Amino acid sequence: MGNIFTTLLVQPLTNGLIIFYRILGNNLGVAILVFSLVLIFLLRPLTKPYMNSMKRIKEMEPQLAKLRKKFGSDKLKMSQAQAELYKQNKINPTAGCLPYILQFVVLIAMFQVFTAALSGQDITSGKLNELLYAPIKFTAGETINTKFLYLDISKPDTFTIPGIPFGLPGLFLILATVAQFLSVKITAPYLSAEQKIAKKSKSQSDDMQVAMQSSMTYMLPLMTLVFGLKFPSGLALYWLVFSIVNVWQQVGMSGWGSLTPTVNLIKSKFAKK
Repeated sequence: MGNIFTTLLVQPLTNGLIIFYRILGNNLGVAILVFSLVLIFLLRPLTKPYMNSMKRIKEMEPQLAKLRKKFGSDKLKMSQAQAELYKQNKINPTAGCLPYILQFVVLIAMFQVFTAALSGQDITSGKLNELLYAPIKFTAGETINTKFLYLDISKPDTFTIPGIPFGLPGLFLILATVAQFLSVKITAPYLSAEQKIAKKSKSQSDDMQVAMQSSMTYMLPLMTLVFGLKFPSGLALYWLVFSIVNVWQQVGMSGWGSLTPTVNLIKSKFAKK
């Protein structure tokens, strides 16, 4: 399984990153930024159905509220009615799992790419060259430029303060964590006060999408922060781009999700000024 994963995903991603590295003047930081955007564009056909599905589920919320009121504590009938409503409107609620699965798979692959490319070994004899196709292999004595702004892409984005025995997150790692949190919050649908009350009733369905969104709200940002403190900052740079684009796409498709009240409050304060 490991060899298949490497051949089908890790190796192509590694070669893609190094191709952009060579094209963009041997700047690994810029290569990561551009390659991340290209990768997101290639994944868009898979994530677009999910976004459409989430938008339609949001539009169905008034009808779902009526069903909750109708069936009360009869959880089975509520679940059946909800499934029938989704079926009639050609909505697949489990489509919400896809983006998270894709993010994890690609993140694992990119993690292996960065640890292979930035392992501190001689790149001409290390694992990186083993992953590269013949035309773009590094030659003897060739080095890879890991400097980008204040970052060394081969090291975690952290800084130290005298008296504190551990590294603190740097700017890019903080931005990546915040962007990931916003991405998950925007994905979750906005519920009015009445809808929240209805959701708390005994007829609440065990919807896989809602359960996953709830657990991911803090898990994904926390993972981003923890991984970023330990592993090469190239991973945080990739995750920052991925999360920002995801926020942009989600807002354009279906609005600010569960952040709608916060955004409206900010807008109202600026409007008064």
